[in-house]
Amino acid sequence: MLGVLVPSCALGAGSAVVAGSTMYPGARWPAKNPFSPSSFWNKRLGAHPPLSPYSAHYVAELQSQVNAYHPWMNTTSYSVPVYVVPRNEPTQHVTLDTWGPDLQAAFDHVPVPRNARAAAGTDASMSVWQPSTDRLWDFWQMRKKHGRWQARWGGEMDDVSGNPGYFTHSGQTSGWGATATGLPLLGGLVTFADLKRGYINHALAIAIPETQLAKYSWPAQRTDGSSIATGVWEIPEGMRFRLNPHLNIASLHLPKIDRMLAEAAQRYGMVVRDRAGSVVFYGQDPVTQSVNPWPAVFGNQYPNTVLAQFPWSHLQALAPQMACCW
Repeated sequence: MLGVLVPSCALGAGSAVVAGSTMYPGARWPAKNPFSPSSFWNKRLGAHPPLSPYSAHYVAELQSQVNAYHPWMNTTSYSVPVYVVPRNEPTQHVTLDTWGPDLQAAFDHVPVPRNARAAAGTDASMSVWQPSTDRLWDFWQMRKKHGRWQARWGGEMDDVSGNPGYFTHSGQTSGWGATATGLPLLGGLVTFADLKRGYINHALAIAIPETQLAKYSWPAQRTDGSSIATGVWEIPEGMRFRLNPHLNIASLHLPKIDRMLAEAAQRYGMVVRDRAGSVVFYGQDPVTQSVNPWPAVFGNQYPNTVLAQFPWSHLQALAPQMACCW
């Protein structure tokens, strides 16, 4: 799913994360992160995870893409609106545009709010999470047509709290999920709960412009890797990076959002989940909020200016677990 660099998320008057600023009240955001505590999204890496013997080459390739395409965070476009809904949220029928009888059955009764909105951009992503039933729905190209919901593709997940962190369905139509890798939209998302807490206690999802064609690495379940990647050290989707555990992040005196991202990348890592028009992180879409917190988070600067200070050159590439082909 291909995002583009759109500067609108950096514009606007200074805003802050305001308690009670939710436009769609929904259910309370759960205290625990989605997915199993042992999931790669939630489990700390430890001091010595296996690294790729070509780590320096993969990091150099990522750094070159940062330099060529610039870093970004998708928040108000090509981002992820998350609707955390209560048990009694009325269900809606979501019509699937493509063939997938089992996925259509999963979309027949979805507790998507009637006034919900998908993310801006052609991906039109949306995530609906119902903690009371431990279920999650992801949508790609979600929109309303004549007052009825339709989606091009997506996925449904049961037992979210015990899930390893990716769609595991293997029925009539495999390949569930709204991302190129089949990883859920909630995975690696920088949420408003993270901002309020002041630190990120999970791995990060990133997208990059150039990824390896056909091959991918666990935890990715598939890939849309592009042939435009021409380097020797092409990065497969699903590859995991981490910041060197010996890096003293405090000594770098980073802006707060960079520090939060760096600490999360050091403790939990970063996963290449998609392709995009720049090297992007994902921030929760403020469409559900009455106040957009992101301009203040970036000090009313463009995200690329702030994220250029992230210590990209200190990353390490974990040993890939390759699969072929999609």
